[in-house]
Amino acid sequence: MKPARFDYHAPEELTEVIGLLAEPDARVIAGGQSLVPLMNFRIASPASLVDLRRVEQLHRVEVDDSGELVIGAGATQSRVLADPRVARHWPLLTQALRQVGHPQIRHRGTVCGSLAHHDPSAELPAVALALGARLVVEGADGRREVAAEDFFVSYYETSLRPGELVTEVRFPAGSPGERHRFTEVARKHGDFALVGAAAVARRAPSGALEGLRLVLLGVADKARAFPEICRRLIDEQPADPAQIVNEVQNMIDPMDDNRASAAYRRQVAGELAVEAVQSVWRNNDQSA
Repeated sequence: MKPARFDYHAPEELTEVIGLLAEPDARVIAGGQSLVPLMNFRIASPASLVDLRRVEQLHRVEVDDSGELVIGAGATQSRVLADPRVARHWPLLTQALRQVGHPQIRHRGTVCGSLAHHDPSAELPAVALALGARLVVEGADGRREVAAEDFFVSYYETSLRPGELVTEVRFPAGSPGERHRFTEVARKHGDFALVGAAAVARRAPSGALEGLRLVLLGVADKARAFPEICRRLIDEQPADPAQIVNEVQNMIDPMDDNRASAAYRRQVAGELAVEAVQSVWRNNDQSA
């Protein structure tokens, strides 16, 4: 298959990008791992593509003065995965990136591109939600920051407005003693996840866990957090695995498709939730 005809632009400045996106039916392309297949099948037919690869300021991966991890829109997944600062301080992101496709995909795909595309089975939106990330969005009307919980709306839908793009994502600095676990089930490594779970918690000076966050992917039209369950689990350490499974399964409504049934996803979601929560309780970070 071949895409429909389109104009191609490769600007070198962000201001040029924003100006070009103001044109009707213009789309951003960074790694192209999601958009190009859609164009080849004529599911997407933008009038023009605005390539971000020559915009140097969008390629940064850095830790700023406040301790936040800043990932620009042009930074590839493989570059972030290879960064020792990310592995040390944001191991949940490293764990999840290992599950994204294959090396060839990660060498071209970008972190911000995955977030903006928002496949509800993708790993990175779930991680952004679990870590409390903020997405920096820019367009002709200026710059704004959107919390991950407000950015993801539904299947392939975000709060991006026409003419806007995600220029960077910011992950807050982790707390001392913070623990992380990401796990997923797929038909084979590199496939889209059927269901996945991310958990984060920290150890208080008293020895108890606090700040537990649990997020599941592949169980709804977007990654799903469970603050009610987490608040109760903090007071019930160790938790009853059967109760976690039952509560999670009663709170989700996964879909049937050609890869897995809703019943299978519901069962696996409960089990992965238990695995992720128990892992942070045992301090099984698995960030190496």
